[in-house]
Amino acid sequence: MSTLFKVGDTAPNFKFDTPWKRDQDFISVANEKQAVFVFLRYHGCPVCQMEMANFKRDIGLFTDKGVKVFVFLQSSMETLQSLLKQEEWPFEIVSDPKGTLFKKYGVEPGGIIRYLHPRGLVALMKALSRGFMHKKFEGKETQLPAAFIIKSNQTIKYAYYGKTISDIPTPSALASELE
Repeated sequence: MSTLFKVGDTAPNFKFDTPWKRDQDFISVANEKQAVFVFLRYHGCPVCQMEMANFKRDIGLFTDKGVKVFVFLQSSMETLQSLLKQEEWPFEIVSDPKGTLFKKYGVEPGGIIRYLHPRGLVALMKALSRGFMHKKFEGKETQLPAAFIIKSNQTIKYAYYGKTISDIPTPSALASELE
């Protein structure tokens, strides 16, 4: 099991790929701004699609405060390139198909009980009712979500590790934790 980060820890730097750019450096991209990290499962997951849409809808809660948002997915660059248009996404979508950054931040899969938890099933029904359909399976099916707020000095201001596959703070809840 990876080490879980807590408030006050230093967030490690890392290289990452988006569907449109390779080998980027977190510190350079964050450009001395606060950052919000949202770790989801993979793009084919309807709940993850819904959460991405929620962050897209509420992006002003972050950009108005000069905060960069990063959404981490265990989807390949190729999958994301085929499904997404860069100009439609106002945040960084990090392609991490091997889960390397998930491990680096201590974001682990859960077991079958956390996967089949009633809250996850309710979130799935909500996502399906909003028109989000299941697509390609990628990554770890039982992957749990997480969210972090990283201050401009790389100190972790907020750390949340989900207990079920749908247990992720809302955009407004995360925005309320910003300085």
